[in-house]
This record gives sequence, structure tokens and C-alpha cells, in this order.
Amino acid sequence: MRSHPQTHPQRIALHNEIHARPPEAMGAPLAISHVVMACDGPQREASRAHVAALLRDHHLPQPDAQSSHIRLEVGAFRLRWEMHTEFVTWSFSRPFDATEFGEREPVTAVDSVPQEWLATLPGQCLASVHLWVLPTQASDSTSLVKHVLNEETLVASTVADGHGAVYTDFAIHADGFSRMVLLADSVTPRRLGRLVQQLLEIDTYRMAALLGLPAAREAAAVLAYAERELAELAGAIRAAARDDEPQLLDRLTKLAGEVEGQYAATHSRFSASAAYFELVDRRIADIGESRLAGLQTIGEFMDRRLSPARSTCEWATRRQDALSQRVSRISNLLRTRVEIEQQQSSQALLGAMNTRQGLQLKLQSTVEGLSVAAITYYIVGLVSYLAKAAHPLGWPWSAESTAACAIPLVALSVWWMLRRLHRKVLDA
Repeated sequence: MRSHPQTHPQRIALHNEIHARPPEAMGAPLAISHVVMACDGPQREASRAHVAALLRDHHLPQPDAQSSHIRLEVGAFRLRWEMHTEFVTWSFSRPFDATEFGEREPVTAVDSVPQEWLATLPGQCLASVHLWVLPTQASDSTSLVKHVLNEETLVASTVADGHGAVYTDFAIHADGFSRMVLLADSVTPRRLGRLVQQLLEIDTYRMAALLGLPAAREAAAVLAYAERELAELAGAIRAAARDDEPQLLDRLTKLAGEVEGQYAATHSRFSASAAYFELVDRRIADIGESRLAGLQTIGEFMDRRLSPARSTCEWATRRQDALSQRVSRISNLLRTRVEIEQQQSSQALLGAMNTRQGLQLKLQSTVEGLSVAAITYYIVGLVSYLAKAAHPLGWPWSAESTAACAIPLVALSVWWMLRRLHRKVLDA
């Protein structure tokens, strides 16, 4: 048995990631209903429990507790369940009789799904679409879909290098679903499955990308207020006196907090929308569409209708970045001004301290002179007493003469000792 190096704990999961959510082989005619439910954390877990309940009711094996993708036959329909970061997708499909398509309202895949179970899907419906795959490309395809789609807003193109054609009106019909019709002429089952998945993802990612638009509109009002406030602060800073600076700095700090808080609240949404817009562009490129005479292609429709929303989200992001930088620059400017004034105040304080220190030195010199006189007076008094006591013992000079002679010597000695002590204190 061959030995093998120690395996990274995530190797298998990472290797299988390229095989995650593969397209299924499909054949026409086929009715597909695709529902996208926006879910938070608890609703995502409830979604797993919801699909488990459906499987339990049909006596099918329960899904794994960590599964995020399920494909299986459930009675009269086929279920494809996928869990994504922000939403959960439910795809139901079933064969149908295509001979009566276009003559009356066609059957849908959700007609075979338990309605009470369908009505209680966890989360909020973000997108839902019916897609019918027909086996042949009719000669007059417009008349084929006119009872299913609105002719006034019809969008269509050939896809899969001309081997198929897709029609849609990007409208929500009375049942709450939008609609697509795919005419597949000679598309292989595997390629047809990829094409269907790409078309459904275009609609899914389009709606997910547009979630950034309301956030961008709300951010625009906050940004407009912040820009006005910042302009007023910039003007006030130019004309502000020293006493006004603390109040201006407080206003600027509050504004910076509002801007950064709003940026933190919307940054992830704008980043996600930018990623979804790129996915829409990629999926449109993947279907390989070409123009049908007199009709807009899906790419043209998306470019025209999504560009304003995309530009709004991108402009909101750029405004947030620019405003944050401007607030930072003005904050640095005001802080620099405050620091300069503090330095000037510190210099003035140091000058005043130096002046006071000079005065103190002068006063100290005066006090030292008075101290020399006082100490000399007391020492000379002691010398006078000693002379009086020593005179009977033979001291030749009188007390007054002795005191008079001692005054210069005592004063000089006291002065020299105080200066020496002063030098030692200053040098310490």
C-alpha cells in the first residue's frame, strides 16, 4: 500500500468546489419555475428544515445537516434547492405538453408543488420566473409567445450560437412571476441545462444587484447633508477665533462619526451589488446571444436599464470615499491649527515662566544679601559676648573693638559660604 503525505483538512472540500452546483442535463419540452428567497441566518436554516419537511412528506431521504445543494425527483416534479450567501433558490421543473403552448395559458412547474408548502417558503421573495423550454424553434416565434409575453416590452435574441432563441418581457405577471420562453432547436441536453441555468442566474443576480439601489438612494440624502455640513465647517474654521475651535472640533468629530457609520452600514451592500452586476454581465456573455430582427437583446436591455442603477451605486461609493477623505483632511487641518496655537501658548507660558524665574533669582539675590547681613549681625553679636567674657581673662581688646574688627571677616565668610551653597544647588 502506497503511503501519502498528510492531507490538508480542507483539501476535499476545496477540490469539490469546482464541481459544486453543476448544471443538469435537460430535455424539451420542460416547464421550470424558479423562486429566489432573500434570507437571513435563521431563515437559511429554516429553509433547510423546510426542504426536509417536503422530502419527509414524500417519504424521501433527509438531506445532510450541512448540505447547501439538493437535486432530486419529488413526485410529479423535480426539485433543485441551493443555499447562497444572501438568498436561497428553489427551482421546480416538470415535463409538459407543448402542443397547446401559445393557444392558452401554459402550465407551470409550481402547479405540481404543494401549495400550502410553497406559500410558507422561509424568507422574502426577491425574484420568481417561469421558464418554458420548447423543443423546436418555430418559424413565427413571435406569434408563438404573444399569449405568454407582452409584445410591447418583448426582448429576444438567439442564443447558444444560433441554436436556440430566448424571449422575455422582464415583467411581473398576475401570478407574481416573470416569464421566459426558450426555443431550443438542436441544443444537447447538457448544453441546454447550462443555458437554462445561465438564464435563471441572469434574473437572480439582476435582482440581487439592484438591492444596492435603495441603499444608494438613502445614502445620497445622508451624504448631501454631510457635504453641506462639511462645507459650513470649512468656512467656519477659516473665520474661527481661538475660543471657537473646541466647538468646531466637536462638530467635526460628530460629522466624521456619522460619515464612517453610514459607510460601514452600506459598504458591504455596495460591494455585493458590484459583484452581482459583474455576474450578470458574465452570464449574458456566456449565453452567446445574437440579435433578432426588430427586437432588443437581453444584453442591450440590461445595459440600458441597469446602467443607471449601477452608476448610482458606484457614485454613492465614490462619494462616501471622497467625503471620508475630505473629513479626514479638514480634521487634520483643524487639529494642526489647534496644535500650533497650543505650541504658541506653550511658548508664551515658557516665556512668562522664564521672566518669573529671573525675578525670582533677583529676589533671591536680594534675600541672600539680607541673609548675609542678618547672619553677620548675629555672629558679630556672639563675638562681642565672647570678647566681653574674655576681657577679664586678659583679652586685650574691648568688646566693641573686637566686634568692629570681626564684621568684615564674618560678612565675607558668610557671603562666601552662601555662594558656595548656591552653586552646589544649581549644579545638582
